[in-house]
Amino acid sequence: MTVPPSPGPPPDAPESHPELELDLSFPAQGPDPQAPAARKSLRANTLIVMAGTLGSRLSGIVRQQIMNLFGNTLLDAFLVAVRIPNLLRELLAEGALVNSFIPVYKTLDEAGRRQLASAFSGVLIAVNLLLMALGILAAPLIVDLLLAGSPNVDRALAVYMTQLVMPFLMLISLSSVAMGLLNADEHFRESSFAPVAFNLASIAVLLLLPDTATWLAFGWLAGGVAQLLVQLPALRRFGLLPTPALVGHPALGRVLRQMAPFTLTAGARQILNVYVTRLLSNGQLFQAGTQGGYSNAETLFTMVNGLFVVSPALALFPRFSQYAAEKNWPEFRALTAQAIRTTTFLAAPMSALLVALAPYAISIVNLRPNFDAARFQAGTGILTGWALALVPWAVVTILLRTFYARERTREAVTVSAVGFVLEVGLYRVLVPQLGLIGFGLSTTLSGLVIAAILALLYRRALGFPGRAVLAHLARVVPLAAVAGAVAWLISRFMPAPGYIVPGVIGLAAAGSVGLGVYLAGAVVLRMPEVAGVMRRLRR
Repeated sequence: MTVPPSPGPPPDAPESHPELELDLSFPAQGPDPQAPAARKSLRANTLIVMAGTLGSRLSGIVRQQIMNLFGNTLLDAFLVAVRIPNLLRELLAEGALVNSFIPVYKTLDEAGRRQLASAFSGVLIAVNLLLMALGILAAPLIVDLLLAGSPNVDRALAVYMTQLVMPFLMLISLSSVAMGLLNADEHFRESSFAPVAFNLASIAVLLLLPDTATWLAFGWLAGGVAQLLVQLPALRRFGLLPTPALVGHPALGRVLRQMAPFTLTAGARQILNVYVTRLLSNGQLFQAGTQGGYSNAETLFTMVNGLFVVSPALALFPRFSQYAAEKNWPEFRALTAQAIRTTTFLAAPMSALLVALAPYAISIVNLRPNFDAARFQAGTGILTGWALALVPWAVVTILLRTFYARERTREAVTVSAVGFVLEVGLYRVLVPQLGLIGFGLSTTLSGLVIAAILALLYRRALGFPGRAVLAHLARVVPLAAVAGAVAWLISRFMPAPGYIVPGVIGLAAAGSVGLGVYLAGAVVLRMPEVAGVMRRLRR
């Protein structure tokens, strides 16, 4: 594995770095004589990614609302079916591609980048074609692996829908290639809004065509086509559209070596996901509809996590990679500290409010008063536990990007794999004892362990600003807990949750009060991150 030379003991990072400050004000950066002319503003990049993520998550909620109109038999089988290409797409596309391709791509000249993009996309297409064919043929065996011995899911229907949705793997892999190429050159607009196209196409199919297994699967494929097509004009406009070819390239081996360990940790995570799916399908533990409840909780959690954690991390990753390539470790460390402060400042109140208002949050996906009670209870319990994991996983998300940017992939994926093994063990212990909330508590505990280990490894290599980060967390976490408690008290006077109307009322009233308490406390504590919010509100 190619790794950067040892940087030696770097000088202490400053507490703040005005040129890199990533608080919510996103102050304009002054000219940097050493920066490339094409380097984009961190403020613009982050806002673009956050806007695209918000659009994606909101349209995803609309898609989830429509899917919740289906019965448990159809919806649960579909959710098992799409789990299979989703397991494979992380191994081959999205995470592995972005975290291994961009650092290598950024080290090449323009001609080398084009050649690498063609070679890499050719290999990825060939692998996807093979796996897609195997997935269709082996669908019965794969579904049996995902379902418990006494399942609460229709096996035959799950097998049929699995065979229909397998081509989604190819579509999402090609879309991820396009996203990686655009993001590497800090063109975030089209790639950030591509998931919105996926949701809109899926929604159109679900609304216009019959609610059958065939058309539900077709809607997923239509979304995958749309997500790819909307990125192609940008690739052509910026001269980044590759011509896939099964040819070699000197840097291709570096990318594949970076992907290999990441694929191992992604594989460990998918073992966890398989175990979770089997747990959810266990008819002796959970009722039918639990798969749907899990999906509802996942949609809401990923909306919050994607908007306030993943979006800033995605926007910052090319900059981390650039500083690593330049071996500019003081700015690399300053950017790390500021990114952790910002993401945890955003994640902490969202975590507390989701814990306090989980029933109201889950209610917004139910368009009818006669909602499925088992699905609602499952979603509420799972979301409550997951909400606790937002802050530790915000730290993990940022730190992992710093390792991938330095091409220290082996360390990052080893720690991640250990964390996922730990999480499986926690599931085995906590879920049978605590029920649905055990899912989230297991994720929270594993996140704390992974964050601590990554911080220790970072400190040994570059000098982690642990005191500043801990001092920041010691203020935002208690403040968020107070805000959550206030929101919960307000919710006691709200209509009972269950479907969208009381859900929106409860979230708007109790959530607004809780968030106001958090921001007021941040002002009193003179936290620098809140200054950005106030400046933007005065504009």
